[in-house]
Amino acid sequence: MNLTITYSFIQAFYWMNFAAMTGFTSVYLLHTGFSNTQIGILIAVAGAVASLLQPVLASYADHPKSPSLKKIVMGWTVVLLLLAALLLPIKKSFVLTALLYGAALSFLQMLTPLLNSLGMESLNQGKVLNYGVARGIGSGAYAAASYVLGILVARFGEKAVPLAMLVGFTAFLAALFVFPFRKTKTQKPRETAQSDAGPLLFFRRYKRFTLTLCGCVFIYVSHVLLNNFAYQIVESKGGGSSQMGLGIALAAVMELPTMFLFGHMLKKARADVWFRLSGIFFLLKALGTLLAPNMPIFYAVQVFQMFGWALITVASVYYVNSIMEEQDAIKGQAYMTMTYTLGCVLGALIGGALIDAAGVNAMLLFAVLSGLVGMVIVMVTAGPNNLKKKLRN
Repeated sequence: MNLTITYSFIQAFYWMNFAAMTGFTSVYLLHTGFSNTQIGILIAVAGAVASLLQPVLASYADHPKSPSLKKIVMGWTVVLLLLAALLLPIKKSFVLTALLYGAALSFLQMLTPLLNSLGMESLNQGKVLNYGVARGIGSGAYAAASYVLGILVARFGEKAVPLAMLVGFTAFLAALFVFPFRKTKTQKPRETAQSDAGPLLFFRRYKRFTLTLCGCVFIYVSHVLLNNFAYQIVESKGGGSSQMGLGIALAAVMELPTMFLFGHMLKKARADVWFRLSGIFFLLKALGTLLAPNMPIFYAVQVFQMFGWALITVASVYYVNSIMEEQDAIKGQAYMTMTYTLGCVLGALIGGALIDAAGVNAMLLFAVLSGLVGMVIVMVTAGPNNLKKKLRN
């Protein structure tokens, strides 16, 4: 059975929710009375909570006696639906808004490695599934949601954001329900003991991968600064919320060719080659955003998304799958996703404070420097001698 279509619906609805929640965080919270620094702190706290819980959830999901990934993700989605519903009332206290939106951000970020593992485990079970195509459809949905929501927010205000979340999570839950997945992985006693091992043993087992994770954190700090503070960046270039929505949509559209063709690209070069290459384009996008004098040039800079975010999103999933032992598969995806979450934490704290203290350009300069450091680390540590079990440190 070819699972690409059903898995594509899961990716599409998930990334529509991601567009609403992360792409419009600043828009929603600025309109509800938050400052840039407060927004940064909220995003950082949400990311920190997700970072702490992601490995715990992954270890639970990796255990042979745990429910299937599908059931775990569906349960998580029900909680997100409840949070979205509670955000709908317009009049809420500052603290309640922070708690609800922060919790939703945390739970959303914790879903990413589980969805990646859902696709990879289906492949490992011998099912037919083109992850690149499914992820590309997710980016297309992200683009469409960003563009439409930008218009809706400009017309109806910030209340459009939680309403979009409510609709999106309902559709996401329906897509999960129809996805045919069963947990078939069994482990030997020794493997089960290894799967229960803590982070320190995992990092000792995968030493070079640990260094690669550090590089990814720097790359994602650069990426998060551009994404989470897109509204402030666009305002500095002379635009508004609708222009921000268009910019995000353009970036997402640029991802599609890479994601759709990644299966073919893997025949030309290994996953680690594409993974390392992506760091260069994160740096170029940050630099281009800093130097862009107006909105037309800002739109043009989004082309770097094609081999930056698009490439690392797909290549990293295949890369991690290629170096992890079976009992570490979900944990490996979780730690890779955790680098993005940590990037959110650091980027949020640094970005909001830098904008309030020194302006948008100071924040963008920091994004360039962070992208440069991350690119160098990943280029050096994610080489071919780290691929497959027999080559693992």
